[in-house]
Amino acid sequence: MSEAVGLLEVYGLVAAFAAADAGCKAANVRIETFDRNKPANAEKLEVPLIIMVKFRGSVEDTRAALEAGEVAAKRISGVITKHIIARPEEDLNKFLNINGFDKN
Repeated sequence: MSEAVGLLEVYGLVAAFAAADAGCKAANVRIETFDRNKPANAEKLEVPLIIMVKFRGSVEDTRAALEAGEVAAKRISGVITKHIIARPEEDLNKFLNINGFDKN
């Protein structure tokens, strides 16, 4: 059975690290990877870099990690969105390791 995946998009790398730390302390999860996205309107945003934190674990633990991560990120810069996929399809797993930090 596949582990759940929790996706948390936040503004900025500092908020992403704080969210990841809080999520891992709150529940038995691991960080799959971070991903980055610079939106087209980045110049107009207070924090121009969007980071997605990807948690993996049981559904209950992933949900708890997302909630803790959201609280931590809101204290710093803010949360864009969050989502949990309880039972991701096997083909989806290969995309979870793709991230924008590997690109120039």
